[in-house]
Amino acid sequence: MISVASVLEAMGYEMKVFSFEDGPCSSIWSTIGIPVEILPVDTKLLTSIDWLDYDGMLVNSIEARPVFSSLLQEPFKSVPVIWTVQETSLAHCIREYKSSGMTQILGGWQEVFSRANVIVFPNYILPVMYAAFDSGNYFVIPGSPAPAFQADRFIAKNYDKDVRISLSLGPRDFVIAMVGSQFSYDGLLMEEALVLQAVGPLLQQYPSENSTQTELKVRILTGNQTDKHRIALEAIALNVGFSRGAVEHVAVEDTDNLLAIANLVIYCSCLDEQSFPGVLVEAMILEKLVIAPDLGMITKYIDDGINGLLFPRKNIAMLSQVLLQVVSNGELSDLGKNIASVGKARAKDLMASETIEGYAVLLENVIKFPSETLTPLSAGEIPLPLKQEWKWHLFEDVKNLYNVNESLADCKMLQKMDWHRNRKDDPHSITPKIDETFSAIAWKEERANGIMSAKMKLEEEYLKERSDQPHGTWEEVYRNVKRVDRMKNELHERDEKELERTGQPLCIYEPFYGEGTWPFLHQSSLYRGIGLSSKGRRFGADDIDASSRLPLLNSGYYRDILGEFGAFFALANRIDRIHKNSWIGFQSWRVTARKANLSKNAESAMLEAIQTQKHGDAFYFWVRMDQDPRNHANQDFWSLCDAINAGNCRLAVLEAFQRIYGLQLDGDLNSLPRMPNDGDTWSVMQSWVMPTRSFLEFVMFSRMFVDALDAQMYDKHNQTGHCILSLHRTSTATLVFSS
Repeated sequence: MISVASVLEAMGYEMKVFSFEDGPCSSIWSTIGIPVEILPVDTKLLTSIDWLDYDGMLVNSIEARPVFSSLLQEPFKSVPVIWTVQETSLAHCIREYKSSGMTQILGGWQEVFSRANVIVFPNYILPVMYAAFDSGNYFVIPGSPAPAFQADRFIAKNYDKDVRISLSLGPRDFVIAMVGSQFSYDGLLMEEALVLQAVGPLLQQYPSENSTQTELKVRILTGNQTDKHRIALEAIALNVGFSRGAVEHVAVEDTDNLLAIANLVIYCSCLDEQSFPGVLVEAMILEKLVIAPDLGMITKYIDDGINGLLFPRKNIAMLSQVLLQVVSNGELSDLGKNIASVGKARAKDLMASETIEGYAVLLENVIKFPSETLTPLSAGEIPLPLKQEWKWHLFEDVKNLYNVNESLADCKMLQKMDWHRNRKDDPHSITPKIDETFSAIAWKEERANGIMSAKMKLEEEYLKERSDQPHGTWEEVYRNVKRVDRMKNELHERDEKELERTGQPLCIYEPFYGEGTWPFLHQSSLYRGIGLSSKGRRFGADDIDASSRLPLLNSGYYRDILGEFGAFFALANRIDRIHKNSWIGFQSWRVTARKANLSKNAESAMLEAIQTQKHGDAFYFWVRMDQDPRNHANQDFWSLCDAINAGNCRLAVLEAFQRIYGLQLDGDLNSLPRMPNDGDTWSVMQSWVMPTRSFLEFVMFSRMFVDALDAQMYDKHNQTGHCILSLHRTSTATLVFSS
């Protein structure tokens, strides 16, 4: 991922890395100028990141699973996620989870796999292994430096003698490794048998089995073959002339060991696949002579006689002649050694260009940038020197590099992850879970009892009013009924914090949408949440349900278009019923996420200024346009407005004014109000405080303006998805996420 990221940065992407550990690669990210932030493993702390600050995410490990706890919640569900899955450990555990009845774990994994816009695999076997989680978002970008790391790791360990003993090989045996496709198919046994027959003539170069000299041994890498398959192949080997034990099968887990001690490697599968086999890449990096059939995906990367040898797939018997060219007197000939040496030199960067370009193309299709963003280079514009090799030089001084990806070896390691526990995995976790369950039940019962008591009190008051006024007029009855209904509607929005607010001159409202925003909302009586949807409200909080006060927000279209203005309009609708303070304020949760919210000292200073009327009917704000990250050039009001609205801000405002005031301005942008540019600045991100009566005047004008904009844009936007204030159907620097 470092190689891909370095190219993306050169293309114009701005990136930041998040990691759960300060591992050996952290210094490499810093070397290429990409900042690194270490995330807490605690998912509660992890949720304090505003993922909307990023136009997309590249997730690089299944260990990054905890981050999805917030990405599965609104408002972060819209953030594009590209998740690269290279590990096989989880795939091997799926069957175990199913047999053990761990449906909750399986469901959790399926949910996060479905959340990603694209799941990227480096080969075509992994999508098959993860078929249980497939929701139609799988994609393969062939190629990875992983085989090279595997080979280098084995070389670094250097225990050839122990490996030979474990594979029943003598120290001087000439070993041929037969490898093939990871897929099972009907013709595989026939192809392996034909390859064994083609190897048979080499037996003449070796003495009898009772000799202490070099012997010819064949080891066949076994995938999901049955016992019948293995028995049949061993019988064929005896018929060819091999002694018993000379031809044996090796499990997939020993692939690295087999390739490391083999003298040459034969790819015996003639199945025409879509990508170059990773097992051959690893063999070539280990400087093993590779012999393979002339399949299209192999001839693309192997030049016959240069970095490998080919034999015709329709005439496997020709393999004998190829073998006799490179095996002489029981040893690999100089020709074979030279070919293996060239193969090693080329293999380390094999398919690097296709992989890097594949990610660039994928990002182009998944990520859409806001209008103020400078669009990065396209995949076709990447200079060849940037993409033709992996960035090996960056890893030269990194210690413990070969232990980087060894943490997820089996299912037990996966179960140790906090987000992966359940009763069957960790018996000690049962008690806390039961406590949490009873705590939740107690809270629900308490809440239900409170609601029931309040309803009974209302009913008693209503009955008392009926008995006290049996002969009231219809107007009086109507007023009483409306009062009771109003109390019922407001009942769920009141708690002890409302009493604390009594007497305060100010209440600051924090509009929010979805559970993902909860960590950014304040708990003190100075603040009050206002949810833009009836869903995702905080339990036990006195949040206001904006959608019940403004039913227009039940429409997802208008909720997204209006944003915080939806909260303004909802509060202004019969404001005296819910807001009784002389001053009103708003603070975006995204301001808190950026740590630009009011400090305790600022809150105290503002309250004092309001109570003493230090500035009169003032407008206080604390997020400035001149410090907005989108305003790099310190532009004036109209220039920045145009920059972040696809260049059409002034045009849209002009047309809205024409609708409001019935004017004919004929597209003259100079007719717009001249905004002051006297060295001061403007408020951004809807974080401000003003007198309540001034707020109502502001909302009156805002509603007229929004109505005019809606009439101007609705039809085209609703029918085509295009808006004149955006360059794309969805306005969404790329985040690279690596664990």
